[in-house]
Amino acid sequence: MKLSHTPVDSIEMFDREIFVKRDDLLHPEFSGNKARKFAYFLEHDFPDVHKVIGYGSAQANSLYSMSALAKLRGWQLDFYVDHIASHIKTQKEGNYVSACQNGANIINLSEQSDREGRDTLTYIEEQVLPNQEHAVFVPEGGRCGYAEFGVFKLAEEICEWFKEQALSSLIVFLPSGTGTTALFLNKYFVGSGLDIRVLTCAAVGGDGYLKHQFEMLSGEVAHHPEIVAMPKKFHFGKLYREFFDMWKRVCNTGIEFELLYDPLGWMALEHYLNMTMDKTPIMYLHQGGLLGNVSMLPRYQRKYGC
Repeated sequence: MKLSHTPVDSIEMFDREIFVKRDDLLHPEFSGNKARKFAYFLEHDFPDVHKVIGYGSAQANSLYSMSALAKLRGWQLDFYVDHIASHIKTQKEGNYVSACQNGANIINLSEQSDREGRDTLTYIEEQVLPNQEHAVFVPEGGRCGYAEFGVFKLAEEICEWFKEQALSSLIVFLPSGTGTTALFLNKYFVGSGLDIRVLTCAAVGGDGYLKHQFEMLSGEVAHHPEIVAMPKKFHFGKLYREFFDMWKRVCNTGIEFELLYDPLGWMALEHYLNMTMDKTPIMYLHQGGLLGNVSMLPRYQRKYGC
């Protein structure tokens, strides 16, 4: 099971060479960055744990990865979702289907009589965790201190490559949901003494939301990555023609990317380069998540006929 030391390829984008850290080549059950975030749970003993509790979207990469983690550890996964769209239940492939096949117990809060208007996290904190003595709780998207362990290992790999290439500076770029990977990468680089900095963009909830996520993980401002502000607001999960066009453009380089985060990531990187004319070498972190394309691609094809 490959959970570390992925290769670095290079592609031509935006009239320049872009290095790509191929975390999509990690074991497919952990969907790229989830292998990094969940590495702590695979490499440490939890003798009293019988269950892992998580929450998020019914289509989330983290749902599938947590189901794989639970299966490997012999744990039960209880994964709480706000609702499950009808079309998800009819799918034959994708994160939801694969998680169910791994034995995940997916709890739809829209069907729970004791929800009483609570959001998903509040429900778990008030109704679930007080009654679970032998469970470990993983916040949405793996945003927790446990993730630092595996992300630091990723940062070590990038630093090793940086030295092998005899570079004097480097930008590592990735799109962010909770910002966990971006923050812990930047924290490591700040302490390394190397001129490596992390740039990211907010794929979920806007720049203010992402800054708040950084603050919850670290009160040290120096650890916070630079956020590339986009001139246009994009709503997470909505289908945009420019997303699909960028996805096709970058996939034409010979590497497949995912359709939820990566289109905005590449658009933000192009915007940054056009605005700054920065000549620093760039590494784009491919975070996997390709299983989600199984359900996302047909949605784009139905909407845009492409």
